[in-house]
Amino acid sequence: MVYYFTSNVTSPSAYIYMGKDKVENEDLISYGFEEDVWFHVDNLSSAHVYVRLPDGESWEDIPKPLLEDCAQLTKANSIEGNKKDNVTIIYTPWSNLKKDGSMATGQVGFKDQKKVKRVYVAKRENPIVNRLNKTKVEKFPDFRQEKEDRAKELRKKDRSVIAERAKEEARIARERKELAYQRDHAYDDWNQEEQVMASSNQNRDSDWEDDFM
Repeated sequence: MVYYFTSNVTSPSAYIYMGKDKVENEDLISYGFEEDVWFHVDNLSSAHVYVRLPDGESWEDIPKPLLEDCAQLTKANSIEGNKKDNVTIIYTPWSNLKKDGSMATGQVGFKDQKKVKRVYVAKRENPIVNRLNKTKVEKFPDFRQEKEDRAKELRKKDRSVIAERAKEEARIARERKELAYQRDHAYDDWNQEEQVMASSNQNRDSDWEDDFM
């Protein structure tokens, strides 16, 4: 089971989710999306909380209100952390999570410690936690299928981008070819007029200028 929450402090709204227990946490670690950001209470047991960012939004620039929502929800879902003030929440992109066979169920490490950020939480903010809990929905997602569907969506988007790029390159090539043709044939009409005038003068008799005297 996975719990989903809606944060309306950004537009469009963001959704935050977490596994019910360490078994679901394993699936979330395995089948997360590139745009997911993982949250956990530092040095304490807590739920693995994720926020899914909109395409193109950087995990390093999460809006402060959304970051606060994620941090408060993470703290509230730590048995020990929820009771304490002055806790630190760590967060990192899903892609930076590392899992190997030596780790216990639900345990996770990091590929790059430099990609781990921290946010300080002085105390539990009940208005934030209560607001998020009112949006809570329980689901039983098929993580593997969601991951496959997402991969198909990305491949389709990539093909669309490639096709659009090829179309644009073809348009530019046509324009360049047309401009080159215009440049190379800019004086064609002028040369034809010169030839016509010369031919016309040749057909006149030697006294044609007298007509103007």
